[in-house]
Order: sequence, then C-alpha cells, then structure tokens
Amino acid sequence: MMKEKTLHELAKEYPVKTYKELTVIKEDLKLKKETGACITSGMKRDRDATDKMKNRTQEDRGPLDLTRRVEELQDSVKELDKSLAIALEINESHQRYNGKLQTRVSELEEDNKKLAHQVEDLKLNGVRKAGL
Repeated sequence: MMKEKTLHELAKEYPVKTYKELTVIKEDLKLKKETGACITSGMKRDRDATDKMKNRTQEDRGPLDLTRRVEELQDSVKELDKSLAIALEINESHQRYNGKLQTRVSELEEDNKKLAHQVEDLKLNGVRKAGL
C-alpha cells in the first residue's frame, strides 16, 4: 500500500506549483487512491483533473507568477545555451579526430595495396625461379 504524499513532497516534485495547486493535486491523488481500478473512468477522471488544473493555473496567473516564470525560462535558456556550447565543442573535436582517423585509414589502405603487390611479385618470382 502506497502512503499518501505530503504537501512538502509534492512541492519538491512540482516546484513551480503554488500551495493552492498542490492541495488540488493532493486531493486528486487521494481520489485516485480511493477509487476502483476501472481504467476508462480513471483516464477520464485524470483528464478532467488536468483540465481543471490548467484552467485554475491560467486564472490564478498574475504578474508575479509570470515574472517568476519568465525568470525560470531565462535560466533554462542559459543552461541550454551552455549545453549547446559544450555539445558543439565536443562535436568539433570529434570531427577533427575523425578526420585524422580517416587519413590514417587511407594511408593503411595504400600500404595494404602495396604489400599485396609485393606479395604477388614474390610469388611470381618464386614460381619463375622454380622454372614454371
């Protein structure tokens, strides 16, 4: 049996939600726990709860909420920019390394062809010396 989540645990899980929204989530979780296992009705109840929550969050949004959201999004953009810069740097180093590997492979292929010709020449010379 799963224990009921506290508001503190829900706040950790949904850091952007307000106290009012967290209490609604807690009530919804309690309803889910109490109701039966009918999948269709559970899905409908979940969809209805999600729709209600979306409507509430849209109604409750004030200038402070929007300012906080903008700041969070700006922080997120900064983190994504850092991740992109790191990925581009890694990509560039991999491309350089792959270029070096490709030139090395080309050199090895040429050496392999030369060695194959030398081996054939040695075989032919061996056959000639044997008098065939």
